[in-house]
Amino acid sequence: STPWMVVLTGFSVRCSAANSMSMHWYVVTTLSSHEDKVKKLLERQKDKWPDGAKVGQVKIPLHEMAELRGGKKRIVKKKLMPGYVFIEADLTDELQHRIRALPGVMGFVSAGTEPQVLSEEEMHALFTEMGPAVADEKQNTRIFFAEGEIVRIIDGPFANFQGTVDDVNPEKGKVRVRVEIFGRATPVELDYLQVSKI
Repeated sequence: STPWMVVLTGFSVRCSAANSMSMHWYVVTTLSSHEDKVKKLLERQKDKWPDGAKVGQVKIPLHEMAELRGGKKRIVKKKLMPGYVFIEADLTDELQHRIRALPGVMGFVSAGTEPQVLSEEEMHALFTEMGPAVADEKQNTRIFFAEGEIVRIIDGPFANFQGTVDDVNPEKGKVRVRVEIFGRATPVELDYLQVSKI
């Protein structure tokens, strides 16, 4: 599996229409890997629909992952909830039918027969904070290694070796691991991304 650390990218979410009382958040299910296509299509199509003003923001929750490939660190964006697109709308039966008819759309996450409205608490759980900005990105990195922990090295000359964490330096993102080589414990300093928890 790909080594990674999660950097959550949060969004501030607001109701974008003047009559915000009737705007709610809904979850649309999509075909696999069609989330971006559905988002772009919906953003284009709503301008052509007579009731398009009833559609507000369209969001796909993302998180950033730092990957190590060929000894190089790179940041990639991954979907936090693949197969789902979040839509802010004043949802009428007609608008629901238009959205369902879009290519790649499977339907709505429903409560019984009606599309389920996301509560404010659920939005807070998915997006870091509610506020006036459309997309206020925040980043937090959390990786925890403890001294004495057994880990696997996944990159570099000692790849596939196991060792014991001897020292952790969170400021530099480094960890020192004692690896047994030819019967002797040898300390090796590694980047966080070169090490995986077992």
